[in-house]
Amino acid sequence: MLRRDFNTAMLGALTVPGLTRPARSQGDLRVNADRLMTSLRSLGAIGKTDTGAQRVAYTEADRAARAFTLDLMRAAQLDASVDAAGNLLGRRAGTDPSLPPLLFGSHVDSVPNGGDYDGPVGSLSAIEVARTLAERGLRTRHPLEVVVFQNEEGGLIGSLAMIGALTPAHLDRTSQSGMTIRDGIAAIGGAPEALASAARKAGSIAAYLELHIEQGGTLDAETVQIGVVEGIVGIGWWEVTVEGAANHAGTTPMDRRQDALLSAARFIQEVNRVVRATPGRQVGTVGRIEARPGAPNVIAGVVRLSLELRDLDAATIRRLYGEIDKAAHAIGRADGTTFSFRQTSENIPALSTPEVRDAVRASARSLGLSTKDLPSGAGHDAQDMAKIGPMGMIFIPSVDGISHSPREFSRPEDIANGANVLLHAVLGLDAGI
Repeated sequence: MLRRDFNTAMLGALTVPGLTRPARSQGDLRVNADRLMTSLRSLGAIGKTDTGAQRVAYTEADRAARAFTLDLMRAAQLDASVDAAGNLLGRRAGTDPSLPPLLFGSHVDSVPNGGDYDGPVGSLSAIEVARTLAERGLRTRHPLEVVVFQNEEGGLIGSLAMIGALTPAHLDRTSQSGMTIRDGIAAIGGAPEALASAARKAGSIAAYLELHIEQGGTLDAETVQIGVVEGIVGIGWWEVTVEGAANHAGTTPMDRRQDALLSAARFIQEVNRVVRATPGRQVGTVGRIEARPGAPNVIAGVVRLSLELRDLDAATIRRLYGEIDKAAHAIGRADGTTFSFRQTSENIPALSTPEVRDAVRASARSLGLSTKDLPSGAGHDAQDMAKIGPMGMIFIPSVDGISHSPREFSRPEDIANGANVLLHAVLGLDAGI
């Protein structure tokens, strides 16, 4: 379908969707915002402590949250199940069994000392969308699947399994619960020996859409109601080793030192300079540093640091790395030290699909909501789902840009806006793809 025809179809879907029963009041179709907030508060109480949400994957609190979520799926008249990877699925048949399903959802596990909105807003809004359609007696052409991925916070484990990319090395890893991923999957009702049955092939889904808090302060600062996500940034991680010469701090003159820690400090400044030298939304971080031997009276002989670079363009990440590498070796020559880099992780950027972005914009526009295109600087299950089908994300404001914290907060009206945009975007995609 041509892009122009696709846009026309989506706009038409917001008034006359391809549903089994004509929607007389499609323009004012809305989720039950009060019920959604009640569900979010109930879920937030599970695993709540004085230091925040403690729904780390595979823990008792995580299992309780999953049971609560399955009950909500059933109340929404979804056919609820747990796949072999431990993902929660709620399916609703469409009118055309030949069409692939539209997937939408998020996760309900948390980081330690987390908040109430990262993950649950998208998951429970997805269920509320399905419940609204069921209550109105509206059925889409495509099958609908609400998916709540397991252990998003521990490395996108559920979505990796869904795209067939969960390896034995992943399964052998110890999660924050203390269990291995393999044992954790079994503990939540999955079947780690049958993971292949949870995997989906490229082209097997019509689209994936995820609602999420922004995890940044752009929308809140600019008073914009809906973020249309351009894509999820690529992330490169390196371990940087600086080698000098350990020596006595009191007897080694300043001009005869090969101080690895001094070189490391200059390196950190260079990372900041390089990343900020050209306009753009790229970011670079040194978040960990370890000096050896680590004694106050010994010049550091070896320092290990982390380097992280993020951007929506993989070429930008490569360019930044090249400039940082060049700057590091210049520091080494000046200081009598050496730098070596070892890449430990690489996530390539995952761009959202233009047609899905169009559906989100059209949905927001029909609801009279303001929008802004922006990237996601954090990782999401959506980046894995982009490998098997069209993908898009909807952001809502997070007050002061706070996330992964007990102080994380999104206003009820913003949550309702996001859920309604999700509802109409799903209907638009159903009619337009």
